[in-house]
Amino acid sequence: MSQHSADPAPTSALATVATHRDWWRDAVIYQVYPRSFADSNGDGMGDLEGVRSRLPYLRDLGVDAVWLSPFYASPQADAGYDVADYRAVDPMFGNLLDADALIRDAHGLSLRVIVDLVPNHSSDQHEWFKRALAEGPGSPLRERYHFRPGKGADGELPPNDWESIFGGPAWTRVTEPDGTPGDWYLHLFAPEQPDFNWDHPAVGDEFRSVLRFWLDMGVDGFRIDVAHGLVKAPGLPDLGDHDQLKLLGNDVMPFFDQDGVHEIYRSWRVVLDEYAGERIFVAEAWTPTVERTANYVRPDELHQAFNFQYLSAAWDAEELRSCVDRTLDAMRPVGAPATWVLSNHDVTRHATRFGNPPGLGTQIRTAGDRGLGLRRARAATLLMLALPGSAYLYQGEELGLPDVVDLPDEVRQDPAYFRGAGQDGFRDGCRVPIPWTRDGSSYGFGDGGSWLPQPAGWSELSVEAQSGVEGSTLELYRAALAARRSRPELGAGDSVSWLSAPEGVLAFQRGEFTCVTNTTGAKVRVPARGRVLIASGEVAVTDGELELPADTTVWSV
Repeated sequence: MSQHSADPAPTSALATVATHRDWWRDAVIYQVYPRSFADSNGDGMGDLEGVRSRLPYLRDLGVDAVWLSPFYASPQADAGYDVADYRAVDPMFGNLLDADALIRDAHGLSLRVIVDLVPNHSSDQHEWFKRALAEGPGSPLRERYHFRPGKGADGELPPNDWESIFGGPAWTRVTEPDGTPGDWYLHLFAPEQPDFNWDHPAVGDEFRSVLRFWLDMGVDGFRIDVAHGLVKAPGLPDLGDHDQLKLLGNDVMPFFDQDGVHEIYRSWRVVLDEYAGERIFVAEAWTPTVERTANYVRPDELHQAFNFQYLSAAWDAEELRSCVDRTLDAMRPVGAPATWVLSNHDVTRHATRFGNPPGLGTQIRTAGDRGLGLRRARAATLLMLALPGSAYLYQGEELGLPDVVDLPDEVRQDPAYFRGAGQDGFRDGCRVPIPWTRDGSSYGFGDGGSWLPQPAGWSELSVEAQSGVEGSTLELYRAALAARRSRPELGAGDSVSWLSAPEGVLAFQRGEFTCVTNTTGAKVRVPARGRVLIASGEVAVTDGELELPADTTVWSV
């Protein structure tokens, strides 16, 4: 066991973290991208033992739960989102005993553990798919995926006009066992990720079994990858004229946000509710509107859904306020909490996004204004943590890490980068391993370098460099999370009371607590309300007025 690990948790450890009823309604959940978090064996790749060794850091940061991106057995065609075996740990990350030890240690530290589940597609190395190919046309296994004959005189054209999210056709033609060209199979992402056919009962049976496997292991919930994509429109109709940029779900699509997904999640909820300890589901559901997102969190379905409308919002007071209001209004009728997020493993970190002009989307190729981006990121985080509901943090954002926008082409691994059209393929920039120490070949990530190169300037962004330093981004996060945990009104409820404020300024109250955010590029003065609790930048109170610098948020009580 690593010297940083907690003592093994007793069998009743789950009860330790189950004392806060409805814990998920106001939880702060920290996303760990295992390959980039901590490397325990010096092979340059993060692993479960590395995560386990850093659990005390997460406890001290003040989060409630840890969400682990996929660590299952996988050929790694898409960083583990191509799963070959849902009940096994990939050797690069460890084994099932390591997963068990991580869960036990987390519970001993009063941290819950949420694992990723990838139900839209498997790896092409999954046993079902390999058998489907080997057995040829007519194989019952092919019915568990979307195999279709092609169009054209010899079936040489794809079955329809759907495009992959990663660019190019969403169909790949197989070579049959006798060497002849055969049917096509659907993959909304990479060709190595064939989509399951959720109309087949064996698929639903398998995933309910997978849920039980990990629930029996002690996990506290699941983040559902592409939760909006499982069900396809009957007949797989052509898309016709469309905007490629809308493929992520911001428009009505025959392969996304179909009503049939909700029957699947109601069946999953029955399984989850058989287990004690308030286990949860959170959906990655890109939908056209936040109102459609609310459908996923009705009382008999999932518990949370990421608020991608908020993540995509520009640094603009009017746009942010509108998004907050629409989100709270949409979630209130279904009794679900809002779920706020600013960064994750698929988008440009918000410290870089906010340093670039608006309108560039969530995948940005330029560094932008680093100082401006960090100021806005700090302010945006305080604003998010003051809103009612749950919040998700992405590893390294507490260090103010920017995206790495100048990675050499030869080190890139994002499959979208190699597919041409579609997404830009620059997700590697937010996946660079995080720095723990000022020195070392990988700033404390591990003894053998890192699988993606880290910038030289990250020494002073490391945990070591920022710990105990007043005004550092890390200490801002620690202080904000401690304050949020100590004040019941933060995170709770389903509404805010907006206050009058100058143009470009957001101000709201929640009980005795006040949050004010200046999104403008100039200093503003607003009435002071109570004493300053935390601020993302230097503020001053003079003659009953609060002087708020540009791009700054302040909490007062």
